[in-house]
Amino acid sequence: AMPASFFEQRPHMKGAEEQGHFAMCTSVPEVRQWLTESLASVFADVPDLGGVFTITASENLTNCPSRGGHQQCPRCKERPIPEIIAEVNTAIEAGVHRGNPDARVLVWDWAWRNEWAEPIIQALPDRVSLMSVSEWDLPIQRGGVSTAVGEYSISSVGPGPRAQAHWALARQRGLPTMAKVQVNCTWELSAVPYLPAMDLVAQHMANLAQAGVDGLMLSWTLGGYPSPNLQLASLFFGDSPPATPEEALTRLAVDRYGPKAAGHARRAWSAFSAGFAEFPYHGSTVYNAPMQYGPMNLLHPEPTGFHATMVGFPYDDLDRWRSVYPADVFGRQFEKVADGWRKGLDGFREALTEATEPAHRANLTEDLRVAEAAWIHFASVANQIRFTLARNTLASATLPAEQRAVHRATMKAACEDEIELAKRLFHLTRQDSRIGFEASNHYYYLPLDLVEKVIDCTDILEHRLPD
Repeated sequence: AMPASFFEQRPHMKGAEEQGHFAMCTSVPEVRQWLTESLASVFADVPDLGGVFTITASENLTNCPSRGGHQQCPRCKERPIPEIIAEVNTAIEAGVHRGNPDARVLVWDWAWRNEWAEPIIQALPDRVSLMSVSEWDLPIQRGGVSTAVGEYSISSVGPGPRAQAHWALARQRGLPTMAKVQVNCTWELSAVPYLPAMDLVAQHMANLAQAGVDGLMLSWTLGGYPSPNLQLASLFFGDSPPATPEEALTRLAVDRYGPKAAGHARRAWSAFSAGFAEFPYHGSTVYNAPMQYGPMNLLHPEPTGFHATMVGFPYDDLDRWRSVYPADVFGRQFEKVADGWRKGLDGFREALTEATEPAHRANLTEDLRVAEAAWIHFASVANQIRFTLARNTLASATLPAEQRAVHRATMKAACEDEIELAKRLFHLTRQDSRIGFEASNHYYYLPLDLVEKVIDCTDILEHRLPD
């Protein structure tokens, strides 16, 4: 999209508008020619560039219907949206393959309406692959609450019905299929390099191998570190027949930790996975709740009035954190997640006593550190929910003295536990600089932020707990 001034000499290209910018209308042949020639130039000049993936129903204004405003465009309002989207992808594919016939073009169906899929796929050029988010539209139930997954979930094992339907249409059309997945970590928790919920990852990979997908996109801005998770994913593709989850998990555990420690590690992975399967997933929750910050997020004995921001500071905005989940259910689900991870840590510690080779002990030490950091984050979220819910209850109701004492004790216990969690995470961050970092946000917190949390909680305990 370009500002209005761009179109003063090009009024015939001006398309849909959003926030003072206008799409270059792809219903104009000159715009499609520009797309094609630009990509042909890039791929000719950079011959080792592997390919592109396209997002044509976007968070940003690109083509006129990409944000739903095509009715503003005098050309596009007369055309079916699937025809426009297929045409954009065709122009892109033509340019990429003119510049480099061996480059790949992945057409991503992100945010396409389901009714668009068939006409778009039918109109796509032959030399593209169709990519779908594997877990999209997967129905789940957590804590008795029914909802569905959007994307960015390891706790929910795909593929879901949307991806399977779109892949089936692509195969009928003769196009290769791709699954966009998260293998290392997701917005469920992105402040660690990988989440060793290996049983969940293994089952998802086995399901995709069985579904016959032709390739994977393994991460987004988060989750790009070399990891045992990526090693696990590789075991399901390339072998004939592909490994079963049990075979792959055992092979990885023996390779990474040694035969004596492998059984303990397998039990740890299963505990992590069982706990993580209780994660109270919702699109609003993964972006607004305090998972990314964990103990860094300060406790507030009085409401701040601030709103949680998307993958930004969560403050004390419990209503936005919990989304469709009742507050008490939301808290219990995080307690279940944290409990599973705590049990898994015991398994890793037992594995350390059995590992004899230096390389195996080094791997266990690293993976234990990452898993402990993840547990601290989940346990801290549970504390923050308990603290805030108790605070809100005290402020919003006239309660008998005994009940007030119970809620005050809840706040006190949460403060005390947060101090211990912040202290422990401080030491882990000093040992591993990946903890607390994510590529698009950089550092959610530094060690000194955890010192501030200890000071904050100490001050609450000494001066600011409600009577």
